[in-house]
Amino acid sequence: MARVTLDRVRKVYEDSGLVAVHDIDLDVADGELVVLVGPSGCGKSTTLRMIAGLESISSGRLAIGDRVVNDLPPKERDIAMVFQGYALYPHMTVYENMAFALTLRNRPRSEIAARVHRAADMLGLRDVLARRPRHLSGGQRQRVAIGRAIVREPQLFLFDEPLSNLDAQLRGEMRREIGALQRALRTTTIYVTHDQIEAMTLGDRIVVLDAGRVQQIDAPLVLYRSPRNVFVASFIGSPPMNLIPGHLGPAAQADGGPSFRSTDGAITLALPATFLRDRDPTGWRDRPVTLGIRPEHLSVTVAGTQAGEQGLVRAHVEGIEPLGYDAIVHLGVGSTRLVARTTALPKTAIGAMVDVRADIAGLHLFDAASGEAIGDPRSPTRVPSEHSHGDGRQGVYRTAR
Repeated sequence: MARVTLDRVRKVYEDSGLVAVHDIDLDVADGELVVLVGPSGCGKSTTLRMIAGLESISSGRLAIGDRVVNDLPPKERDIAMVFQGYALYPHMTVYENMAFALTLRNRPRSEIAARVHRAADMLGLRDVLARRPRHLSGGQRQRVAIGRAIVREPQLFLFDEPLSNLDAQLRGEMRREIGALQRALRTTTIYVTHDQIEAMTLGDRIVVLDAGRVQQIDAPLVLYRSPRNVFVASFIGSPPMNLIPGHLGPAAQADGGPSFRSTDGAITLALPATFLRDRDPTGWRDRPVTLGIRPEHLSVTVAGTQAGEQGLVRAHVEGIEPLGYDAIVHLGVGSTRLVARTTALPKTAIGAMVDVRADIAGLHLFDAASGEAIGDPRSPTRVPSEHSHGDGRQGVYRTAR
């Protein structure tokens, strides 16, 4: 096992000038499982390939354990990689595929057999060791690919979207198996996926990337509860956070709390004074902001039953997705579209009017220009100035361990 350190690692494709990865700083602790997540083209696989030695590093420093490995070939980095495609040799048996790397290293046959059988037992492959890949299911092929990595006993496991070829049920099963294996082996692991459910359920920490830049590095629940910017807020969570553009206005109630008014004027919320306790109530007043709220922090009731309650708006139902235990409700308020997730859906129909109440404790506030969270409790209060950029760029953060 080993610690992995990326110090301002950058990737530029010289032929096109494209900067695929912008100066990533990341420390992965010995035995930690870190997930790189983001949309297609965000640089997560490129970052993984640089760690593996399959892509050159344009600048910066990459260390695995005590060694700087920028210029080392993959075979000298003591890593094992599991790809999206299983990359199994079709003419070899499961046993031969799993043993192949050890055979190339001229390890003793007894050692090879012991390692392969140990991995096969962990992965439930003992009964298929004599089969060839074409006689295996997709899940079994992926287990063989993982087993081939395990038998090498490397310092570092690298997973590049290993479950994307599997159906939903099998992805769930394999996700749990990979998590259990990593906890048992305690091998340092870096895992790439575009699936936020994989990221949230597998990672000790998650690195959220967009356009080659790190947006936030944190534990899964911290990312969910305290997104550092609009991109993280919209990417983490299913359904994603509702984001409503608008302004903070003057005090709307006796305690001096501000009011929020959406850009189209259809949504007006009176906010308690405590909402801006860790923010600057005068610096942000009358400035453009984005109000965020998770779908589960919206409650839906029959119109008129919550009259006068704080955080209440009237909406019409545009769609209902029953999921069994709960339901996703799509709502329209003027030109604003909201999504609520509720276990207490009233008897209503598409097109009906309902009351929607926002849980004030679940609200988030973002600067409309930069996309950065306003008053993040783990960061200094950010008050806009004449020098604030207004080009829509999103904040980039480095989170210290």
